[in-house]
Amino acid sequence: MDRRRAAYAAMRPGFLAALIMLVIQFLLGMYVNLFVTIPTNHPGAKPPEYFSGVAQSVIWAITQSGLVFLILHAGFGLVIVIGAAFLLVQSIQLRGRNLIVTSSFGALGVLIAGLNGGSFLNYNEDFSSMIMAAGFAVAVVAYVFGLYVTAQTPTASATR
Repeated sequence: MDRRRAAYAAMRPGFLAALIMLVIQFLLGMYVNLFVTIPTNHPGAKPPEYFSGVAQSVIWAITQSGLVFLILHAGFGLVIVIGAAFLLVQSIQLRGRNLIVTSSFGALGVLIAGLNGGSFLNYNEDFSSMIMAAGFAVAVVAYVFGLYVTAQTPTASATR
């Protein structure tokens, strides 16, 4: 049990890092929302197929837009997706049900936010921005709960 307790405790910095990255991403996103004008005609804009449009839009935002805060926001979003996946894999390896559920909801929130960021680039609809904020909120709540879970002593029933 001490080994499992140590493994749970070792995940706390990951959940804390995820929260800090989400706050930084939120601030970058607010700056982009308030002070950056994203052209409505760029590679990926108004695509006939959503996912290829998102890929084109995000690649454009990072490599060709020339808009520093958009570059930071889009690039950092990809880093957050990788971090969310890493936390989920780590939770699955520990086989802690609470950790898996928490990390799954965190990753889901991050994916919802990211895909709707791409959707905003594609279609420039405010509703995409709202859904992006909702995904952010889901991820924040999940990772706060992750901090709580990792502070608790895992029991035999919580690890089945």
